[in-house]
Amino acid sequence: MSVIGDHHPRSLQRGQVCAGGGQRGRRGHAHGAVVVTGREQLLDAAIPFLESGIRAGDLVVLACGEETAAPLRSALGTRDALLSEPRIALRGARAPDAFGLTRRLLDRAAASGSGRLRILGIPEFGPEPISWREGQRYESAANTILRDAPLSALCVYDADVLPAPVVASACVTHPYLLAHSDLADNPEYRPPRRYLAELPVPREPVEEGAPVFVVDAVATLADLRHQLGAVLAQWVSDRDRREDLHLAVSEIAANAFRHGTPPVSARIWAEPGRIVCTISDQGTAPVDPVAGFQPAHGEDLSRGGMGLWLARKLWDHVDLLHGPDGFTVRLSSPLN
Repeated sequence: MSVIGDHHPRSLQRGQVCAGGGQRGRRGHAHGAVVVTGREQLLDAAIPFLESGIRAGDLVVLACGEETAAPLRSALGTRDALLSEPRIALRGARAPDAFGLTRRLLDRAAASGSGRLRILGIPEFGPEPISWREGQRYESAANTILRDAPLSALCVYDADVLPAPVVASACVTHPYLLAHSDLADNPEYRPPRRYLAELPVPREPVEEGAPVFVVDAVATLADLRHQLGAVLAQWVSDRDRREDLHLAVSEIAANAFRHGTPPVSARIWAEPGRIVCTISDQGTAPVDPVAGFQPAHGEDLSRGGMGLWLARKLWDHVDLLHGPDGFTVRLSSPLN
């Protein structure tokens, strides 16, 4: 893993990637990472990357908090050339919305001098392992979702701030690492199909207790939707939040009836501050590791394929679980 100031492996020193942030001659996605320790190393890594983009005529975007964006603007001596969009780094947004924002910025970048988008990201992972997992999934899925996009992205991981497991994951979720101001091929990178399949998905603590709702071999989708809505009404006081959660879990239930193998079952665990819901059937369901990070049929929502996408948009955590008894979608969210 590349750490500013450290000696880099010979394989990284030989990387055929230019300081401009993309492989020579490549017009697709160049997704790199660097691990730093503290603000000074962060600036040392970020400023050359941003300067290269400004010189090239890229649309340059800061995906970080203002506490980081302000010193970067000051060091570069420019404000107009740098956009700010922290939601791309999952700051106040979930992964599907972050990808949607990136798509819109790519459309805007098409009119820039180079036609290329350049993002400096400080990823947000949250305080708990369950939130780390969503951030790690997002970083990995980007390599498939944005594979052909004219985009250079450098994700900065501050080892003084982030948990060690999150820092370690940077090395396997990014095809490139920063080495001596260049993005170099990363020999430890794992493609999303492998990485996401291997990512552990342990049970949540609330699942160790008895569920507040259990139903097996549900007769109809309408029955299940009604029952799920009644339980959510007991535990989710905010009406808008409750309707969002119900919409998404109803879509997952619809997928189980339409595409799964009966019988369909459901469980809900709840406690003050957290709710977990599972929808299960006896089929195998999706094998695509990035399912739900974008609509299944692209921007044409009239064609359907929105179930998992809505779930990832409206619940904080979505796990796709394959087991000997079939397939389960597990949804969970805090109830703050």
